[in-house]
Amino acid sequence: MSTPTPTRPALLVLALSLAVTTLSLLQSLVVPVLGPIGEQLGVSPAAAGWVLTANLLAAAVLTPVLGRLGDTRGERPVILGILAAVALGTLLAIVTRSLPLLIVARVLQGSSYGLFPLSISVLRRELPPERLSVAMSVVSSTLGVGGVVGLVAAGLLTGDGGDYHRPFWIGLGVALVSLALAAVLLPHRPATATGGVDWAGAVVLGIGLVLLLLPVSQGNGWGWTSSATLGCAAAAVAVLGGWVLLQRRRAQPLVRPALLTDPRMLVPNLAGLLTGVGLFVSFLALMQYVQTPPAAGYGFGAGVLEAAVVYLLPGGVVGILLAPVAGTVVDRLGPLPTLLSGAAAGVAGFAVFALGRSQPWLVVTAGLLSQVWVTVVYAALPTLVVRAVRRSETGVANAVNSIARSLGQAVGSTLTVALLGAALDPATGFPRASAFTGVAVLGTAAAAGVALVSLVGMVQARRRGPGDPDDLADVEHATARAGEWSPVSGIR
Repeated sequence: MSTPTPTRPALLVLALSLAVTTLSLLQSLVVPVLGPIGEQLGVSPAAAGWVLTANLLAAAVLTPVLGRLGDTRGERPVILGILAAVALGTLLAIVTRSLPLLIVARVLQGSSYGLFPLSISVLRRELPPERLSVAMSVVSSTLGVGGVVGLVAAGLLTGDGGDYHRPFWIGLGVALVSLALAAVLLPHRPATATGGVDWAGAVVLGIGLVLLLLPVSQGNGWGWTSSATLGCAAAAVAVLGGWVLLQRRRAQPLVRPALLTDPRMLVPNLAGLLTGVGLFVSFLALMQYVQTPPAAGYGFGAGVLEAAVVYLLPGGVVGILLAPVAGTVVDRLGPLPTLLSGAAAGVAGFAVFALGRSQPWLVVTAGLLSQVWVTVVYAALPTLVVRAVRRSETGVANAVNSIARSLGQAVGSTLTVALLGAALDPATGFPRASAFTGVAVLGTAAAAGVALVSLVGMVQARRRGPGDPDDLADVEHATARAGEWSPVSGIR
């Protein structure tokens, strides 16, 4: 008996891709409107910044729990529940003019981060191995492409100084369409894992991640040497260390500690973290650079709309076209060489931005190459994760990888703001040109780090050799072919 395949696999991939687009769209569309949010709600920029921070904190707390729930309860009901919560939160963001309620809305939207690991779980269950890499690459690449779409949508709808609520209408429409498609197309299947959720472990992990992300996201405002920043960082180390000890004592832990230290998982997690850094370094630096008036000695004086459409949209279009190609490359060459090629594009993109950003076409090229980096790396990461873990851990393992990417995005945005803010020219009120070179060096270092991680992973794979299989999906599939029970085929 062969691996069961859904009746409409292409439509299933479409539904999951749109769901993941909802996540990245809602993540990015508030970035250009933080200023208008502060102005229109009458709050300080620091207070408006919690619209981003609250979403990130909610994601850190909820993602591993939702991934585990998908493994133990089935992906379909959890995905439908997330999309319903996201739609409700987006509707609240549209109708409210209260910052506390807007933060509540962003917390509800933060549950959307669970959509990616659950989507990968569905694909791993439903598709045969020969189609899995391309499908996962297409779904995963929407994480980067949706971010560009969110920025472009915000530029289109608020470029003339319009109401900050407008972009959320796009988010609501995408969330509702995603919910409808998921309800129709997601198959009813039993759970892949037994047992329940380690709620105590989830609470402790959530507290630890909040304590870790708070100083990362608020360090610029609090001060990097303030008691609040240092206290949160020290507490995060203590709580997360205690969480590891707690997981070792659990018969059914939220996340197996060995999963965090397995070299096969360290590679995609480190690559995801560094690519998250590069993604937001590219977004924020490019947007600010092109909007700076030429009177500052650089920049093009672009509005939000022009910045999004002219300088970011080409990368998004290339990302959409590249996703299935990247999946084919992953399938034929393997995820690690694909990861290395994506990192090379990132190094080239930031090098262009560092050395030759005097002309608009050079900045467009830099942004396009950076988007190629993100698209290709995100295409390779799910295959690396799936090959490293048991089928029953697919959701929670991809959730851990999602947290790594989110942490990288927080670090990237914080460091970019800090570097640009520390180099303000008193005469113009804008960052000095050298600050953008420093940011480009940061992005180059992140891309080079991904290349190094890829090379280390390739060396480790050679050392393991063919006698030490590292693709657990292939092992399970081979077991099923031998007539033993496997969750791939569901036969004995």
